[in-house]
Amino acid sequence: QVQLVESGGGLVQAGGSLRLSCAASGRTFSNYAMAWFRQAPGKEREFVAAISRSSGSTYYADSVKGRFTISRDNAKNTVFLQMDSLKPEDTAVYYCAAREGISYSHANKYTEWGQGTQVTVSS
Repeated sequence: QVQLVESGGGLVQAGGSLRLSCAASGRTFSNYAMAWFRQAPGKEREFVAAISRSSGSTYYADSVKGRFTISRDNAKNTVFLQMDSLKPEDTAVYYCAAREGISYSHANKYTEWGQGTQVTVSS
């Protein structure tokens, strides 16, 4: 299995940017498809973005398409989420997730999860 640790969350004004990082340790990082999910208070966890093992394919939720960019550095065992043009509705705890094989947008397909990092966007 792989262990995941997120960082980079914080408080930002609407229109601002943040870059989340997720550092992985354990098994071979390049064997894992990676994704970001988020969960706002009182809401279900929702898919944000996913990236294939080789970075050849990326997927985004409609709500973040054009504003967020997922990327990975397999040499550094890290996946990133660049978040631009942030909106108050982006406020949530953001989770990094991993699964061996191909990417999915469903949370129940992912076997490894980080502890989450809080992102708060003020209006």
